[in-house]
Amino acid sequence: MRFPLKISHISSGFIAVLVGYTSSVAIVFQAANAAGADQALINSWLLALGLGMAATCIGLSFYYKTPILTAWSTPGAAMLATALVDVPMNEAVGAFIFSGLLITLSGITGSLDRLSKLIPPPIAAAMLAGVLMPFCLEIFTYLQQEFALVALMCVTYLLGKRLFPLYAIPLVLVVGGVAAWSMGLFETKQLDFEIASFVFTMPTFSMTSLISIGIPLFIVTMSSQNMPGIATMHTAGYRPPLSPIITTTGITTMLLAPFGGFAFNLAAITAAICMEKDADPNRETRYLAAVSAGVFYFIAALFGATVVALFSMSPKALILPLAGLALIGTLGNSLAVALDKPTYREAALVTFLVTVSGVVFFGIGATFWGLIAGLLVQKVLQFRS
Repeated sequence: MRFPLKISHISSGFIAVLVGYTSSVAIVFQAANAAGADQALINSWLLALGLGMAATCIGLSFYYKTPILTAWSTPGAAMLATALVDVPMNEAVGAFIFSGLLITLSGITGSLDRLSKLIPPPIAAAMLAGVLMPFCLEIFTYLQQEFALVALMCVTYLLGKRLFPLYAIPLVLVVGGVAAWSMGLFETKQLDFEIASFVFTMPTFSMTSLISIGIPLFIVTMSSQNMPGIATMHTAGYRPPLSPIITTTGITTMLLAPFGGFAFNLAAITAAICMEKDADPNRETRYLAAVSAGVFYFIAALFGATVVALFSMSPKALILPLAGLALIGTLGNSLAVALDKPTYREAALVTFLVTVSGVVFFGIGATFWGLIAGLLVQKVLQFRS
């Protein structure tokens, strides 16, 4: 029997990791620096985060034969960048473990699974569309800044979709990369190749840190990461059992927290790249795109700072429009599901608009508030009818 791995699996996995690292690794650096981490400890954070994502992506995707992509909590890292100032590292690690414990308990009890079943598909799809919209808009933002490069990428995408639909995004990556290099848009840096190593921090559990860091980190991770991640899977037509998956991310957080793995959760943006038809027209083997992403996570973990420096050399005018082009199909599908049923249309639009707005209340991001707003509107309209 031939192993069904395709070039599109590898390219989708690579693009997902590339987008994930380049778009948010700087926030992880800020969070680590806020806690007073030196370079060795920062490398340990990147190693723990990369290995945790690699293990969960590969293990969960193979086991459920579903493209399950995990990620570090980017909103969580943003919160930590301010919350960890003047907090001892051992207390921070204790808060990470406590947050992981809460995530594990939510998985074991099935609370998130039950909650997701109460959310109508149009509202979940509208939330996902709101998450994806800013990435797709980056195409036109950078078209104004680097017209020649982005216009070439768009033309390549259109020709690729017309002639080689399965290889459109890999083609855009190659053509855009060569063009950006020829235009001198890549930064030149000295790269020192070294394998990262773990640095262990003994956790201590301070009630103040558990309340002020652990609980907010749990709330942000569940509302701003896991809920959009679930919406991404459901919109793509995948419904694996959520309880064991969430439990796995919580246990992974508790195990790797002493080395810097502050929070693991379901991915949304990068997961959508691996769930697109461009990753594989066959839904049954599309999980291999997420497995490929796990392999690239593993490589990125081993070389930590080197890989991050390599990614940071890539111009944003290449990376962000590339992500937008890769997500156009998913955005279209999400909007179609969100607006298909007239009885949910107004609630879905409210969900979409609030999510796109980027509002933050009480440290909780717009994805959560978009979901809440949409559900409230739907309840009011149902009551009126």
